[in-house]
Amino acid sequence: MSVNIIKCGSLKQKPSEIVGFGKCFTDYMYVAEYENGSWNDGAIVPYDAFSLAPCSSVLHYGQAAFEGLKAYRNKNGDVRLFRARDNFKRLNTSLGRLCIPPIDEQKAYNALKALVNLEREWIPVADGTSLYIRPYVFADDKSLGVHAAKRYKFVIILSPSGAYYARGFAPVSLKVERRYVRASKGGTGAYKVVGNYAASILAGDEAVRDGYDQVLWLDAQERKYVEEVGSMNIFFVFGGKVVTPELNGSILPGITRDSCIKILKSEGIHVEERAVSVDEVLAGAKSGELTEIFGTGTAAVISPVDRLGDDGDYIIGERGKSGKIAAMLYERLTGIQTGKLSDTFDWVDVI
Repeated sequence: MSVNIIKCGSLKQKPSEIVGFGKCFTDYMYVAEYENGSWNDGAIVPYDAFSLAPCSSVLHYGQAAFEGLKAYRNKNGDVRLFRARDNFKRLNTSLGRLCIPPIDEQKAYNALKALVNLEREWIPVADGTSLYIRPYVFADDKSLGVHAAKRYKFVIILSPSGAYYARGFAPVSLKVERRYVRASKGGTGAYKVVGNYAASILAGDEAVRDGYDQVLWLDAQERKYVEEVGSMNIFFVFGGKVVTPELNGSILPGITRDSCIKILKSEGIHVEERAVSVDEVLAGAKSGELTEIFGTGTAAVISPVDRLGDDGDYIIGERGKSGKIAAMLYERLTGIQTGKLSDTFDWVDVI
């Protein structure tokens, strides 16, 4: 399927250096619209602002969902997409939860390939950099009323980005959150919808104010079991055994999480997906049985954790250094993504 391209009148000057995450955007974006019961074919158009009516339904009722994935360009010029089809599949799961009509996953994938190919010169090649890809869908009815909209936009934008955290792969710190909750079973925690992130900002700001990088969320019912981190899934290493919270209906099924589990199993490392209580984590930190904590997500890939705050500070492993398993996963995963290592899992499409 060919994708219509509406050319820019003039192109931006590309940045000479990529600093930070999600700060600059490419010349083009893809936009498709849903109206009268169907999605149109969409087009690649110049990156520009949208015109939204003050009554646009997304501004009032938050009917919107998004995804995040990356493309990489190696020094040979090859452009590599990592698990893009899985992102569109998960996007449709989120859309279904919000009563938004599904997108055509194959059309979306074709549009993404065409867009990334058009913007391939924007993809940085320095270590730790990538082209961050943000597909999203939002409601755009021009009327008020709490019900599913009848008009939507599906958009893909691209952002050449550096490391998510300013310190790169250096360890981060987490604060156990006991006051606020992220999501409950039956809610939208297992979906990548915008409201989840809006509701997490206050706790995240308070954690930063208290000297931590992110929040470690607990379950909504008992405030007992670990769920995930502010923007990542979470893993623990107890005496060489890797444990991660099971997907229970309020935890996002992370694609990086799934990739890490598959890599660990391929290495013969035992992985348990089960309920993990915060008491077990703190007891392991006190006894030394807990040797590593790390988060996983598209933006940061792997984030080692060296400090956990609750009734005091708990140092995990060696302060300022990554654990061995987190380092192995980071090397393996980024190696596959960039082409430095063989893709034995068939995760990468080269365009």
